[in-house]
Order: sequence, then structure tokens, then C-alpha cells
Amino acid sequence: MELPIAYFGDTILRKKAKPVEAVDDELRKFVEDMFETMDKNDGAGLAAVQVHRDMRLFISRIDTWNRDGTVNLGTPLVFINPVLTDPSPEMIAMEEGCLSLPGIRGMVLRPAEVTVEATDLNGNRFKERYTGIQARCCMHENDHINGVLMIDRFSPRERKMVDAKLRLIKKKKR
Repeated sequence: MELPIAYFGDTILRKKAKPVEAVDDELRKFVEDMFETMDKNDGAGLAAVQVHRDMRLFISRIDTWNRDGTVNLGTPLVFINPVLTDPSPEMIAMEEGCLSLPGIRGMVLRPAEVTVEATDLNGNRFKERYTGIQARCCMHENDHINGVLMIDRFSPRERKMVDAKLRLIKKKKR
């Protein structure tokens, strides 16, 4: 079932989310709905707060495209109560978008690599080092569960350039 997305201006996007207490069938169904929502909106990642759920959980799937235009579906990943550590000193600026900020894109400077420790849907804790787009996606979604939006990481000039669009999103999506 597709879930309603929280858009800029919704107070849940600015809250530090609460830890997930239990990995159960209800949570698994919610994660399934999150993937459906992310897919229908062409996202690469989605945090629970973006679909109005106050919990420290995010998902991602990084797809790749072949030269002929066909898509290779990436591995669906689930991060419950994630902790990000050991960011690389190498920083990379890259354009980002966000399902909660439709039509807004901007350059965000983030570490090239990060380590993520989280719980999976089987209740097992895991620790993995991510690089490239997957690292960026984890950092972007982790920001969401900490009440941070990508626009908070824009340069002042870039933030000013999107202010009018932000006012429109806030007005339309309420």
C-alpha cells in the first residue's frame, strides 16, 4: 500500500525520531509499504518520518542503468536504529533530491564513505562500510531521522535560490 508522503513544512520532518522497539510482522508490513511508496515515487531511499512514522528506520535501493536504458534493480536494504560512524575525510559534492521536497535539487557536500551499524528485518545487528551513492543515500536518510533536511546542507546562496519553491511546497502540501 502506498503511504502518504510528508512534505516540507510538516513538523515530523524536523523531529529526532524515536528508536524502533520491536522487529515484528507489523514492522515488516510497514517496510514493504515503504518500498512500494519509494518505488512509485522514483526514490532511492526513504525514511519512516517521510511517511509520517516517528521511528528511526530508513530503506534504500540503488538501481543502476544499462547503456540500452534497461534497469538493474539494486538490493533492497533496511536500516533499523542505524548509527553512522567513521566518515571518510574525503568529501564529495553531489546534487541531491528528496521526495519530501519535490522539484528541489541542490549540491550537498558529504563524506565519500561511512560505516553504518543497524538492525535488519530479521532483528539481526549488522555493520557495513558504504561508499559512493549508497553512502550518500544512508547519510541523507539518516539526516531525516535526525530532523535534518538536505536544504540545511545547501550553501546560503543555493538555499536562497530555492526559498520561493519551498514556500510553494509548504503552501500546496498542507
